[in-house]
Amino acid sequence: MPAVIVTDSTAMLPAGVAAERGIAVVPLQVVIGAQVLDEGADGATPELVAEALRSFKPVSTSRPSPARMLEAYEAAAAAGATEVLSIHLSAEMSGTFESAQLAAREASVPVVPVDSRQVGVATGFAVLAAADTLDAGGSVDDAAEAARARAAATRSLFYVDTLEYLRRGGRIGKAAALFGGALAVKPLLQIQDGSVAMLEKVRTSARALARLEELAVEAAGDQSVDVCVAHLASPDRAGQLADHLGARLLGNLGGREIWCGELGAVLGAHVGPGMLAVCVAPRL
Repeated sequence: MPAVIVTDSTAMLPAGVAAERGIAVVPLQVVIGAQVLDEGADGATPELVAEALRSFKPVSTSRPSPARMLEAYEAAAAAGATEVLSIHLSAEMSGTFESAQLAAREASVPVVPVDSRQVGVATGFAVLAAADTLDAGGSVDDAAEAARARAAATRSLFYVDTLEYLRRGGRIGKAAALFGGALAVKPLLQIQDGSVAMLEKVRTSARALARLEELAVEAAGDQSVDVCVAHLASPDRAGQLADHLGARLLGNLGGREIWCGELGAVLGAHVGPGMLAVCVAPRL
């Protein structure tokens, strides 16, 4: 086992996939009131976060400490890894990448930290591109470049019922001023250069759903792609969107299905119930 990939829980890799590919996942934490929980099925779940937000309980998130990242690197080294590739969500959105950089300095094996400049499953797709490169005999540097290239080519689009949760967490940045106080506006957003950026303003959630579909089809073009539809407490709308995209992108999917599921708890804490996202990742 010459090289191991480490990522964080916001990458939304299913546990079975991570285990099969030998990818170590370090959890971020969600703080609900005075309770601190690791993100995951046995701790902070999307359902728990959605309920807390609806009940107006204070919800915040926390990056893994450098010490916790170092534990993951040393566990990989103890299992026989001679190098580690550590791929994480955008440094503009979280201090997780900084923790990885700090831990890398103390690790007993070389560690290459990578800022995906993405969030959610877009980071997960970048991680899988790196894993494919390593499996094909590529070096850690090759795998890091594959991760960066796929993340840069990926389009992450999302709709939120309200900007309030993003405002509270400080994740909306300059886009907040562009929407102003127009509470009737339904915002379509995107990840651009590692940050949340305004894409369009629509008036209804139905229109938002239609525009997400059109934008995802445009992003796919004539490329072979992987597609994910994610949501927080909005399974019916997410299922409808996934079905429509599956029918329209059948030739782009190469026999694969569009993955549709709940957004992770950490990201869900910042966007709130009703959020819908589409990630379109070209297979480079």
